[in-house]
Amino acid sequence: MNGADTAFVLISAALVMLMTPGLALFYGGMVRVKSALNMLMMSFVSLGIVSVLWVLYGYSLTFGDDLGGGLLGNFDHIGLKDITPETLGGNGTIPVFAFALFQLAFAIITPALMSGALADRVKFSAWALFITLWVSLVYFPVAHWVWQSDGWLFKLGVIDFAGGTAVHINAGVGALAAVLVVGKRIGFRQETMRPHSVPLVMLGAGLLWFGWFGFNAGSALAANGTAASMALNTQVAAGAAMLGWLAFERIRRGTFTAMGAASGAVAGLVAITPSGANVNALGAILIGVVAGVLCSWAVDLKYKLGFDDSLDVVGVHLVGGVVGTLLVGVLAVNGVGGMEQLGKQAIGAFSVMVFSFVVSWILAKFVDVTVGFRAVARDETSGVDQAFHAETAYDFSVLDGSAAGLGAALASGTDGNADGSSHDRKVPV
Repeated sequence: MNGADTAFVLISAALVMLMTPGLALFYGGMVRVKSALNMLMMSFVSLGIVSVLWVLYGYSLTFGDDLGGGLLGNFDHIGLKDITPETLGGNGTIPVFAFALFQLAFAIITPALMSGALADRVKFSAWALFITLWVSLVYFPVAHWVWQSDGWLFKLGVIDFAGGTAVHINAGVGALAAVLVVGKRIGFRQETMRPHSVPLVMLGAGLLWFGWFGFNAGSALAANGTAASMALNTQVAAGAAMLGWLAFERIRRGTFTAMGAASGAVAGLVAITPSGANVNALGAILIGVVAGVLCSWAVDLKYKLGFDDSLDVVGVHLVGGVVGTLLVGVLAVNGVGGMEQLGKQAIGAFSVMVFSFVVSWILAKFVDVTVGFRAVARDETSGVDQAFHAETAYDFSVLDGSAAGLGAALASGTDGNADGSSHDRKVPV
């Protein structure tokens, strides 16, 4: 066991764990007041559900020896059986428990990413059931394909250093499938749906950016040069993507928005995740700029294609994940890149998209048919915070009459633009 590597991976695991509360704040600030607490809880509950499932069978299905065909791990480590504190794993210099904890943090945040697409309108209990099924039948198999040495995409040679396919494409396309089952929010494109707290969004984005160093650099599983290169590329890609998003936003709408800055940074972080260990700093900047521009363009597709992805999970995570997964095939250094590698990357991205979409749609439909996925119209209109949690994010009852009126207006979502946009954008004609 290498003490430095072990400490580095444990710290990285803690950073990745922090990303889920950061995501909760990022998403929570984007929704209306009446849904803010529910949005926080949709991310936060993943910390409980997935942690338990990971120990029971998730680690074994993901990183156990292959059952056959490179599709799923075996059941040898159910309940972390036959693993002791002295058992080494990962790159062979860290305890399996450190590696398992690090990978658990990835498993937690991936279903939480999908929650933003379904904001304002699903039952909390149905969401908990959905992510239980989804991590079991979608995430664990796909993570095995990509990261276990006998997974079929790993053996094919697909590059996914820290989760472009298994995390971001997987979550983005799974969110799209669930949205198509659940349907649009009441008042989509007719009522105001502006973010209720842009400062909260910026705080969440900052925590995500901070935690992403553990997400990306920690995937080296050692305190070495690869980790350092990945950390540097993570920073510059996020910065370049933020600038790319803002420039595109300025050209199209004549503004530089804080929401654009936050979303652009996240888009760059998503895109560099699969690719950062195999490109140089200039390649990271290029990946960031392309991701910032394409993701900014992609968030408007929901209006043209008619699906209600509340907080642009598809536009940022699916599109950003595809950008990073494909561009590494072109920009990889040390003789790795080329048309052959680009073909492998395309196979990896496309196979995950197809599998995740089909299984996610089936699971969402199952939840909808059995327990009902969608909140009733009365609860959705009045606010899912009170309906499912008997709490609200903010207490306006202590304010005076005029302020209380403002609070009531905020809670009913009557402020701002009536464009159905989480990012305060004009609806394209």
